Amino acid sequence: MKARLGVNIDHVATLRQARGENYPSIVDAASTVLRDGADQITIHLREDRRHIQDTDVEAVHLVTKKFGKPLNLEMGCNDEIVEIAVATAPNWVCLVPEKREEKTTEGGLDLKTKANYDKVMSTCKYLKSKVEGIKISLFLEGDIETLTLASEMPIDAVEVHTGDYARAFLNDENYDEFISQYKNAKVFLTSKKIGCHAGHGLTAQSLMPLLENNLFEEYNIGHWIICQALFDGLSKVVKDMLTSMSDYPYTLKD
Repeated sequence: MKARLGVNIDHVATLRQARGENYPSIVDAASTVLRDGADQITIHLREDRRHIQDTDVEAVHLVTKKFGKPLNLEMGCNDEIVEIAVATAPNWVCLVPEKREEKTTEGGLDLKTKANYDKVMSTCKYLKSKVEGIKISLFLEGDIETLTLASEMPIDAVEVHTGDYARAFLNDENYDEFISQYKNAKVFLTSKKIGCHAGHGLTAQSLMPLLENNLFEEYNIGHWIICQALFDGLSKVVKDMLTSMSDYPYTLKD
C-alpha cells in the first residue's frame, strides 16, 4: 500500500489572521489539496486560536466529507477544545502538547509524568465514549519507553515527532540515530497493532530517507508545503510530493 499524505493547512489560516481578512480561504485550500490527491486534511485548533478558528473546524470537516477523506484534528487536552471535537466528530483526533509561548509544537507529549499520563488517558477515554468511531493518535517522541506507555491507552496510532530529525537533515548532520529509533518504533507499534505515523518539520527532501527506509504509513506535512506553494502553487507542490511518495510503497515488514 502507499503511504498516506495528510496536508496541514494551518498556515493558510496564519496568513488570513495576519490581516484579519476573509482570505486566503481555508476551505479553498482544503478543497485544492484533496482534489489533487491528498489523503486527509490536518488542522490544529490551538487554545490561543493563533491560526485555525472554531468555525474553521466545521467548515473544513464539511469539505473532507464532500471528498470522502478524513479530517485529522490536532488539539491539546483542553476541556473546551475537547468539547469542540465532540461536537464536530472528526474522523481523527491527534493529541499534542501545547504551550502558549511556543512558535510551534516543540516535542511530543510527556507521558512519563503521572499527571500528564492521567490527563491524556482520561481525554482518550472521554473522546472514545462520546464520538462513535473516532480514531485517536498521540504525538510522541519515538523512544520505546514512551511508546510502551502509549500502548496502554485506547489509541489507534502514534504520530512520531520528526522535528529533531528534520533539523539534523537540514543542517547536514548525521541522522542515523533517528532512522534507527524510528525503525524500532515501527516494529514495536506494529506488534501492538497501533498505526505508525510521522510529522513535524518535514520537507520534500527530508521526507525521502523516511520513505526509503519504509518507516511510516502516514505523513502529516504543512509548513513546508504552504511555504513552497508561494513559488510553485499549492496544487503542484501536493502533486509532486504524492508522486515522490508513490515510488515507495509502505509495507508492515522491512
